[in-house]
Amino acid sequence: MSDLLLARFPVIIDIPVRWGDMDAFQHVNNALYFRYFETGRIAYIEAMGVEDFMTGRSVSPILASICCNFRFPVTYPDTLKMGIRVSELGADRFLMEHRAVSTRHQRLAAEGDGLIVTFDYVAQRKTAMPPSVRDAILALEASVNHAPAEMKR
Repeated sequence: MSDLLLARFPVIIDIPVRWGDMDAFQHVNNALYFRYFETGRIAYIEAMGVEDFMTGRSVSPILASICCNFRFPVTYPDTLKMGIRVSELGADRFLMEHRAVSTRHQRLAAEGDGLIVTFDYVAQRKTAMPPSVRDAILALEASVNHAPAEMKR
């Protein structure tokens, strides 16, 4: 089931659920999913293989917005399979989708997206996406026969 739910995601990582991830209601706390999504975003950017994109010294990604839809309460012990993909690509931004599937229950636990903007940390403003970043995203997405839609700015 998890293979089917993550079939169009070029980057998939495992995230073990820790005992301390649960809250007083005995399921993973909602805030932790944003940390899980962050781990997935970093894994995706590392998979892109664009060396200078994560330095924060010139043009690098910055998270503009994020959302999460919770589908199923996850508890310890479990491992989440986190799928990450880019579904929309713009001149200075991309929309990254995250999907967390419980391996214990073979169910979708949570899904969401984050809007990533390419940001010039020297000039302190958004800027055009470097061609190397765009090419790396398109290559990753092509590995699962998925082409990101163009975004309106």
